[in-house]
Amino acid sequence: MPMVQVETLDGKGSFNAYLAEPSEKPRAAIVVIQEIFGVNPGIRQKCDKWAEAGYLAMAPDLFWRLEPGVELDPDVEPEFKHALELMNRFDQDEGVRDIEATIEAARRSLGEGDKVGCVGYCLGGRLAFMTSARTDVDASVGYYAVALDSILDEAQAIQRPLMLHIAGEDGFVPKETQRKMHEALDPHPHITLHDYPGEDHGFATEIGKRRSEESARLADSRTAEFFERNLG
Repeated sequence: MPMVQVETLDGKGSFNAYLAEPSEKPRAAIVVIQEIFGVNPGIRQKCDKWAEAGYLAMAPDLFWRLEPGVELDPDVEPEFKHALELMNRFDQDEGVRDIEATIEAARRSLGEGDKVGCVGYCLGGRLAFMTSARTDVDASVGYYAVALDSILDEAQAIQRPLMLHIAGEDGFVPKETQRKMHEALDPHPHITLHDYPGEDHGFATEIGKRRSEESARLADSRTAEFFERNLG
């Protein structure tokens, strides 16, 4: 697999990131933020698709401090449980700093003035929201972001475009949480929310039982148009 080393912001460590490069000069870069299952085949496939669309894509190994290189399958129950254990031990603030380091690495790979976006899934969707609030990323997308109701106050710091895809029947994001997200974020001038009635968590995964083809294609088309508009 094409991997690159990314140095932490404090310069005291480094971690791997999966790298997918377009055949020609990148139009921009996209940092792909993992689910709780690591940089597994599905996340790498997301990167490959962005590269096919002309973007430089990087997926940092955010669990490197816990279990470097972990790849888990959500359809295998023991691996799903292990993923939940890793999530519970994961320091999200450190994770955002590692995403920021990846954004900086991507910027160094681009031409002057080129932009960097991020897109995350599940835990990565929450981290995409946090990244939008805490870094200079140019545009962000979160799919079925978890537990946003606990950090909605961070939205006041968001100054660049953010899109969130919400699964209507998400087993990890209750209806009440969805309602709070809409109440807090719908008025925000830089944030767009899309609802997918009847869909469950993970509906846009590339691989496995959770994928719901029609809604996945719709959400991904919206994301592609969003990045084309905001990244160039």
